[in-house]
Amino acid sequence: MELIDDCVHCGFCLPTCPTYVLWGEEPDSPRGRIVLMKEGHAEGSELSAPMVRHLDNCLGCMACVTSCPSGVQYDKLIEDTRGQVERHWERDAGDRWFRRLVFSLFPYPRRLRALSPFLRVGAALGLDRLGARMPLGRMATMASLAPPAARRINVPEKLAAAGEKRGTVALLQGCVQRVFFAQVNAATAALLSAEGWEVHTPEDPQCCGALELHSGSSDPARERAKATISALEGYERVVSNAAGCGSAMKDYGHVLRDDPEWSARAEAFAEKVCDVSELLTEGEPRAVRRPLDLRVAYHDACHLAHAQNVREQPRELLRSVPGLEIAEPEDWEICCGSAGIYNMVRPEPAAELGRRKAQALIDTGVTVVAAANPGCAIQIQTHARKLGHDLEVVHPVELVWRSVSGRELESEEQAR
Repeated sequence: MELIDDCVHCGFCLPTCPTYVLWGEEPDSPRGRIVLMKEGHAEGSELSAPMVRHLDNCLGCMACVTSCPSGVQYDKLIEDTRGQVERHWERDAGDRWFRRLVFSLFPYPRRLRALSPFLRVGAALGLDRLGARMPLGRMATMASLAPPAARRINVPEKLAAAGEKRGTVALLQGCVQRVFFAQVNAATAALLSAEGWEVHTPEDPQCCGALELHSGSSDPARERAKATISALEGYERVVSNAAGCGSAMKDYGHVLRDDPEWSARAEAFAEKVCDVSELLTEGEPRAVRRPLDLRVAYHDACHLAHAQNVREQPRELLRSVPGLEIAEPEDWEICCGSAGIYNMVRPEPAAELGRRKAQALIDTGVTVVAAANPGCAIQIQTHARKLGHDLEVVHPVELVWRSVSGRELESEEQAR
């Protein structure tokens, strides 16, 4: 209730909330959802279908956190509320089945890689066009979004620091990142090594729990948080190159606050977590950058810009490349519609937000977009293609590594 009462209903959040921008409905705004949360504390209050629908409509993008002058911690409120919904609300059979499918697949990289070719077949057949008329519509949407699994790139388990050692870090490989964007992990490890960090990329944890945490599956998320802490707490720093993962790990202190055995460990672990752009801009760059004559639009991933308040560091990292020009799209603060599993469970509003974001990036006139989250990369590329544009979406570290190395990363087959 203390966090709920921080909201003074001023309305500064309204123009930054994607669902309020789409529909203009008060219950689909942050302050409107906070009213619903407060009503949920009233004696005799029960969850209702309209209340759950308005809470489900929230993307959890946290743009309201950035815009709020009162410092309302909406991130903590919505995550805890979603946990209550999942514990106390009986979803319909189709919704339960689909969410179960998602969480039995995405946090498990081996399963995800095995299924990836079948998803691509579904996308090639255009099954998503049948989505509105078929019971398996969400599966079709998932298929339409799936990119090809990344080419096989060797990410060494350990890379020595180049020159004087700055410290030792663990790089979280993640689940979706590991399967679909392995080249990002490889570029991240190589660049950190070139900048003087000893880099470890352990096989475990397989998943940090971000997707479950941000969707209200609290118990599995807590177990993944514990597994992640156990695997990585021995390192000086823990580096993430995926916005959602970094946000989740930085939030472990809150996630495990009620567990006396883990709360202190979780707080200490969260202090070690940083986005790769934060680490790479802490000191002066060491590795020489070669010029790249390139104009790039930078997309602010919500869980980096809003949840972690990391906005300048990725731009500073890109500006370290001579010749690279950054273009800023309009409405940077509005979510692209990916939002964890949102574009699979709420495909219609997600698609409209994806179209708007892709158009804003296309309007900058670039052909290359830098985005620091795998979900954003998938969403932007998908909707840019639907608008007839083939945008190349890359992670900022990929561009910096191109500048440092003068080459693309080789696949295992190319290396042989």
